[in-house]
Amino acid sequence: MPLSLTITPLRPGDIPSEEEILSAAQALLDSTSEWKEGKAHHGVRTLWHAKRAEDGAPWHCRVSEHTTEDATFDAFWAKLGTDKAKNEKEFIPDIKKVTLVKQISPSQSIWTVYYTFPPPVSPRVFTVLQVTKLSDSLPRTGTIVSIPIDLSSPEDTELAKLEEKGVKGRYVSVERIRELEDGKVEWRMATSSTPGGSIPTFIVERTMAGKIAEDVPNFLKWLHSLPKEQS
Repeated sequence: MPLSLTITPLRPGDIPSEEEILSAAQALLDSTSEWKEGKAHHGVRTLWHAKRAEDGAPWHCRVSEHTTEDATFDAFWAKLGTDKAKNEKEFIPDIKKVTLVKQISPSQSIWTVYYTFPPPVSPRVFTVLQVTKLSDSLPRTGTIVSIPIDLSSPEDTELAKLEEKGVKGRYVSVERIRELEDGKVEWRMATSSTPGGSIPTFIVERTMAGKIAEDVPNFLKWLHSLPKEQS
């Protein structure tokens, strides 16, 4: 049975093969072309898909196209395909700490990410497996998959010590950086998530499109603020 990407967390010992993960990610990204159109935020197109039987939460997608003045494919991949969690901390204000839990292979790693929010919302902790794949065949494509990970099993006690204290949230996401024929770059991201705790679902869903869309201008602003040798 093909792997289905959901917010249901996996234990480190149950991680599927990289081929299965990337195949599921590709299928999900392909399906976004048929999702319902949402509002544009910050000039970024958004789409959404209602929760299905196999899902733990609804899905949201954002799509943006960029000229080389925004960023080249290489610049996008350098910051999103490598040390993604560390770099997100630099342009997503709610992220206060990221920790590498386990480096499984050059293309697979487990990270825990600590978010803080204005009161009365408690801090949230998201622990994910990140899988990256760069395809050099033209047009070049880079894919980043994040899958929720559960470290509560006894065999994962040492890894769990690296998690911060906070309400456990879960998210699954697939991002694709792709060169287009006109020289532009498309950045597409689809995600499904739950913050955990007692935050009403309707509040989370109402703000999700705008929240994921604002990551695009925030990323570009941060990228352009870096010294040229780092961007």
